[in-house]
Parts: sequence; C-alpha cells; structure tokens
Amino acid sequence: MSDLPDIVTRWIRPEIQALSAYHVPPARGFIKLDAMENPYHWPEQMVEQWLAQLREIELNRYPDPSPAGLKQGLAEVMCVPEGQEVILGNGSDELIQMIAMAMAQPGRKVLAPEPSFVMYRMIATFTGMDYVGVPLVSKGGAEDFSLDREAMLAAIEQHEPAAIFLAYPNNPTGNLFDRDAVKAIIEASPGLVVVDEAYHAFAGDSFMSELVRYDNLVVMRTVSKMGLAGLRLGLLAGPAPWLTEFDKVRLPYNINVLTQKSTEFILAHREVLDQQTRQICVDREVLMQALVEMEGVTPFPSKANFILFRVAGADAVFASLKEQGVLIKNLSSTGGLLQDCLRVTVGSSEENSQFLTALASAIM
Repeated sequence: MSDLPDIVTRWIRPEIQALSAYHVPPARGFIKLDAMENPYHWPEQMVEQWLAQLREIELNRYPDPSPAGLKQGLAEVMCVPEGQEVILGNGSDELIQMIAMAMAQPGRKVLAPEPSFVMYRMIATFTGMDYVGVPLVSKGGAEDFSLDREAMLAAIEQHEPAAIFLAYPNNPTGNLFDRDAVKAIIEASPGLVVVDEAYHAFAGDSFMSELVRYDNLVVMRTVSKMGLAGLRLGLLAGPAPWLTEFDKVRLPYNINVLTQKSTEFILAHREVLDQQTRQICVDREVLMQALVEMEGVTPFPSKANFILFRVAGADAVFASLKEQGVLIKNLSSTGGLLQDCLRVTVGSSEENSQFLTALASAIM
C-alpha cells in the first residue's frame, strides 16, 4: 500500500492532479444564501398532489431515455423556436461536459470571459481542451464587468476556439452583457457559441429567439434557479445538426424518473414558480437599495437572483457573517476583478433582513 500514492501519480493526468475538487461548504444550521437557490416552498396542497403522482412511479424500471413529452413541455415553457431541437442534461454541468466531450481534440480551445462560471474552465480541463479566459472590463463604477468586445474579438481571431461560453446574465457578476457585443462574438466565432441562460427567469432578456438567425448558436437553460435545484435538470436548445452530435455522448438514462415526473408536474403548475420569480425580483431591488445605502458597501447591478458586492476586508466580513449564522459566497480569494467581493443570494424577505443586520454588524 505504501506505493499507492506513486501509482496514482503515475496514472492520473497531471492537469487533473493540479485541480482542486469543486467545494460545496456544509450549510446545516445557516441562513443559506450562497448557492442562488429559490428560498420558497410549494403550497401544502400542491405538495400532496405531487407526492400522489410520485407514488405511481415504478422505481424498478429505467426512466424514459429521451422523454419526448417532457422535452416538448419544456420547449414550450422556455419559448424554444419552432424547428429547433432540445436535449436534456443532469443540470447545466452535464450539458457543458457533453459539448466539450463532443468537440475535444488536442489543441482545441474553449474561450470565455472572466470572471464567469467556473465550470467552463474546469470541464475544459477535464476533457483535455485548452482554456482561454478574457478579462471583463472594470471601470470602477456601475458599468463594471462588461464584456471587453475588442479583446474578445482579438482572442477569437488568435485562438480560433471550438466553443465560446457566455453566461447571460453572468455568474458571479450578475450583469447582462451588451447584446450587440454578444452578437458580434457569435458572428466572429469559427465554432460554437453557447449562451448560458441559467438565470433567464430573472433577466428580462434572452437569446433564445436568435437561434433561428445563427447556425453556430445554442442556448442553455436550467430549472435550478426557478426553485427546482434538487431535480438537477438542464436544457440545451439549438439546431439539430449540433444537438444530434452532442446527444451521442449523453449517458443513457441521464434524467432519472423522479426528476422527469416532478418536472412534468410543475410544468402544469408553473404559475407558482412564476409568482415566486416575480417576488424574488421585487426582493432583489429592495436588497439592492439597502446595500446601496450601506456605508462601505458597493453593490453591482444584477439581473440574476443574487447580488455581487465589494467591501473592504471581505474575508473578515465573510467570517463574521458565518459566525452570525449567515452563509454567503466569498469570491475575494479569486483575486483580480473579484478582489474584496462577496456574493449574496436573494432570499426571502426575512432572510434578506437577517443578512443585512449581520452585514451591518460585520462592517462596524
């Protein structure tokens, strides 16, 4: 057994050994505002109706490997244009992985602005692709974290990426990139552009309708931020020639039967999720105004269900919040544009109030 570390080192790829596993901190006992989750539950009567349907499921049988009815229902709710195809993934992460697996070859590159969703870089590494990050613009004001259009276009010309990922709105910054800049990137790209709309429900804007215009565009969505994070369901929409190839690397039965049945149920009751989404948007503006008025705190505009803010001594503030039972996301250690930045999920009114009280105490 003493030789085991050497054996592992010999056979595991060096770039994997250099990575750290994606860390999810324990949250039991905290006011949990670190993961962009919907804070609301379903009405009790609706829960009972859902459980009644789950009792009919045959858990001894494999799920439908390609549930046409579910895909059609999601396509209608997500406003996927007619003529575009849909495939489902175990959350957006699996869809990103499917795209990378299908496109990976030695020397091929994935490009994305930075800071953005960390899984773009990680999955590029997993699949042996080179990752190119292009820094966002920081102007020291309300326009922070905009796309550097010229730098993106220059990077596209230099690196000829196989895939470009654009989060819209962006995570962790919360802003919507300029539409014309995104279109310029799509038009300049020699490969595929993936617009990741994980927070579309809160954004008031989308590139879904542009699928009929661009052959090299696909749009990714998830139901996680709408109150269904536990289901782990993502959707990729786009032209059939792309999705047919991605579907070849999809593992069979990747969407379990409980997720399928639960999603079908909530699609029939989507007005509940719509109401919750509207409430979160209202609460986001209330929380934003409170942060604007708090001395020493600089919040950044958000079209998602979270707010990024900068505060001096972010590590100490984060630790203080945690001691007070409030868990948010500390991004300061990332450095660069995120130096001294923390990210808070928009919770319920009560949770937001408790967070604000704890934050005021932490920065005294």
